[in-house]
Amino acid sequence: MITHPKTEELAESVRLWIDEIRPTLDPRNAFLARVAANAMATIYRELTQGPAAEASAVAGMARVLGHDGSFEDLNAELCERIRSGELTRETPGLMAALTTMARDQIAIDQPGYRPEGTPAPAA
Repeated sequence: MITHPKTEELAESVRLWIDEIRPTLDPRNAFLARVAANAMATIYRELTQGPAAEASAVAGMARVLGHDGSFEDLNAELCERIRSGELTRETPGLMAALTTMARDQIAIDQPGYRPEGTPAPAA
């Protein structure tokens, strides 16, 4: 049986290879390689953490809005209802849903970022 590498495995392999050759490059290309490696790491996190983050966001938005829907539809409605003033900080569950969505996205985009008051992960 032939098995193919998963997309996230390919992304991680490319990132590791870039990091391996980067020390041999001139400064400009070493910098560009670092940018490429960071992009590959973000792609890896999006592939591995993104589906759970999206499912969590959909669940949170559905609770606030009172109905189910796709991420895109719920997000558009949530944004519109916030812009119109219909949903505010006082809306039950809104701030919790937005906080969870923001933290999940930060974990993908900037995993080293620690919001104020958040303990660093155990080593």
